[in-house]
Amino acid sequence: MPASSEGPATAGRLQNTEPPENTEPPENTEPPATAEPPARAERAVILPKHLHARPAGLIAQAAARYPQTTIEIVADGRRADARSILAVMALGAVAGSEVLVRTAGAQADGATATVVAILTAAED
Repeated sequence: MPASSEGPATAGRLQNTEPPENTEPPENTEPPATAEPPARAERAVILPKHLHARPAGLIAQAAARYPQTTIEIVADGRRADARSILAVMALGAVAGSEVLVRTAGAQADGATATVVAILTAAED
């Protein structure tokens, strides 16, 4: 008779398909934490000056300090991501225009306050 290439050790490994005896989860496990909805803030302001390159640049720099917060500026029904200088300038908001600052994220209140402060600051 020809010799089998599988020895008793190999055959035993292939046949052992039973699950381990203790498959219950540990007793002290906590349920997974549910994600809280992001904080939101919204504030309308009347511009004391035109929203030109300098304030748009300051807004973009400020928005970069809040990486986990979405900051949007709305004027005359148009929206702009506050991180984009060109998008903010393209709003064409002039002195006397109402501008809405919308934020969502971990630091929504702080981001809103910072952008509003830039928008309402007196011209240098």
